[in-house]
Amino acid sequence: MPDTSDMLIFWAVVMARFFIPLAIPRYPLPAIIIALLLDMVDQTIFQLFTSLPLEGYQSYDKALDIYYLTITYLSTLRNWSNIFAFKISRFLFYYRLLGAVIFELTQLRAVLLIFPNTFEYFFIFYEAVRLKWNPLVLTKEKLLITTALIWVFVKIPQEYWIHVAQMDTTDWIRANPSNALILITWALFLLGMAWGLLRDLPPMKPGFAIAADSLQAAPKDVSGNGIKINFPVLNSAENFFNNALVEKIVLVSLLSIIFAQVLPEVRSTNLQLAIGMAIIIIINTALSHWLARRGTHWKSIIQEFIVMSITNLGIVLTFDFLLPRYNGSINLFDTLFFVLLLTLNVTLYDRYRVFHVRNNVKK
Repeated sequence: MPDTSDMLIFWAVVMARFFIPLAIPRYPLPAIIIALLLDMVDQTIFQLFTSLPLEGYQSYDKALDIYYLTITYLSTLRNWSNIFAFKISRFLFYYRLLGAVIFELTQLRAVLLIFPNTFEYFFIFYEAVRLKWNPLVLTKEKLLITTALIWVFVKIPQEYWIHVAQMDTTDWIRANPSNALILITWALFLLGMAWGLLRDLPPMKPGFAIAADSLQAAPKDVSGNGIKINFPVLNSAENFFNNALVEKIVLVSLLSIIFAQVLPEVRSTNLQLAIGMAIIIIINTALSHWLARRGTHWKSIIQEFIVMSITNLGIVLTFDFLLPRYNGSINLFDTLFFVLLLTLNVTLYDRYRVFHVRNNVKK
């Protein structure tokens, strides 16, 4: 049985990997770099400071990777003004998400080489540009070239190194310290390519735009009066079945399938899990439309998350009470975990989509 210190270290790392990504929407670049570094060193921390077995580390690691990448993708809805860049990021994110699902179901490491995590470094590139320029200066050509360079020269080698060759960079450098020079040379080569893409941009603006703009729940109209926006629905007359509902169902279903491969004692099939998640999302969306038509407005994202969490808790407890009467059952702990995951991501999606659509309308 693991000793207390081992478990404290384990849960400290896990909690850090859960909570740090929540800062990405407000502080995109520093928060994702911290999340990325923690992802790189967590296995080393476990090896150096604990005696915990790491047989299931790959699935655990990929599930937490997908969690923080999902928060990262949702932050692009909130923050990104370059619509073409957003479309590229959305494709890259869902492409990787599909690959992660296939990997969890097949455990074929080569799958992650075919579905590289290009999205993460594309996000970092965009946010690095935003530090000193308006991202609208990034043309379609530059964005496509950037995507190709990251895919070929960064992510494919990295995915091969980590998931196919299964090499640990720390151990590699420890075995031969001169190997660090290879990494430094490679990093300088990548910086040179980045500079080649950015050298003809307009003059840099003063200062650094580290924080993303604050969200305003009540933006001003031309007369200076506050305009109330329904959350999470942009317009109470909006169709119930729309692209947003489809995307939420796809997003949360894929996330749930990935996490189901990690958690023990999940007694549902992937299809049953996806259907269950879809039902809860539809109920949540119906509730949101009903509230919007009654003129209800969320005062904060925390209020929305709490109300939706209580609603979903009630749904889960109802199923837990009724299913045994029909020879069915659910694992209550696992189901509550899925529902919390669902509620967090759907709340962020609904809130940030409002501003994404509103900003698109302005353009």
